[in-house]
Amino acid sequence: MGSAALLASLLPVRAEQPVDVALVLAIDVSLSMSQEEMALQRQGYAAAITSAEVLQAIRYGAHQRIAITFFEWANNTYAREIVGWSIIENSEDAEIVAASLRTVYRQGARRTSISGGIRHAVRVLDDIPFEAERRVIDISGDGPNNQGLPVTDARDEAIARGITINGLPLMTSGGYGSQFNIPDLDEYYRNCVIGGPLSFMIPVNSWDQFPEAVRRKLVLEIGVGPREGAPVVPAQITFGEPYDCLVGEKLWLQRGFGLDR
Repeated sequence: MGSAALLASLLPVRAEQPVDVALVLAIDVSLSMSQEEMALQRQGYAAAITSAEVLQAIRYGAHQRIAITFFEWANNTYAREIVGWSIIENSEDAEIVAASLRTVYRQGARRTSISGGIRHAVRVLDDIPFEAERRVIDISGDGPNNQGLPVTDARDEAIARGITINGLPLMTSGGYGSQFNIPDLDEYYRNCVIGGPLSFMIPVNSWDQFPEAVRRKLVLEIGVGPREGAPVVPAQITFGEPYDCLVGEKLWLQRGFGLDR
């Protein structure tokens, strides 16, 4: 048997191995993100995936392996896969994934559809070739939803299927279209985007915080196990006045543009 055939024969066995978590990394590349910011995102994730802290978190798991995939999103029809489903068990696996993240990046597309990103991530999880203890969508972005399905609808669809959504709101500006950003994006993510068992978000207030925020986020996502009876976080968490989860769509209309789904 040749080396290529031997490798192919081994892949199904590897694919059937259970993993502690199936993690979808969904990264905003809408026009509000500058070229420099997109590069910083890729570099930050590559550094986090290969960090000692993340690799240690993987070793602490019951199966000592995770499945990970990475795609970039913008409007509700734009989703570009950068890394397909990959197993990470050790530093060699992590370096292979990181090398793919360090490849040449390109500008995304107009509009910001967090709901489109979530729905694409759900489809990716539906096609996972691994048995996963937990399924997590890790979504980052620098603005509110302004196209496609309302973000709370997409979020509720995902968490109803047992998927957890965590957030990395980028409280930054710099790209074309940043006039559609909002100052309280962290509250928007907390009230409108994240959800499911043990969900959380980590805001990034400046790009020098990004590498550490990503590393902390991955460690928590990998290291936090399922909890029996954990409540599903509702689309609105009201600590006082309810948050307007259509703020992005309304801001788009105020700028004189029409909505489209």
